[in-house]
Amino acid sequence: MEKVLVNSNKYDGQYVAMVSAGDNTIVGAGETPQQALNKAQENGIKNPFLLFMPDKDLVHIYYVG
Repeated sequence: MEKVLVNSNKYDGQYVAMVSAGDNTIVGAGETPQQALNKAQENGIKNPFLLFMPDKDLVHIYYVG
């Protein structure tokens, strides 16, 4: 099952704060995690769900060995 959390290129290359993993309402965004968290807290969300939106067509590969 696939869930689209952010359906916009507006936030490419930015950190995005959402209400929670289940509620993908965007409550803050910024160039750094702290900027996104500060904006979320200004909007009344104490513990937002934070993620990084990579630039379009950028692939991240993670390996845990």
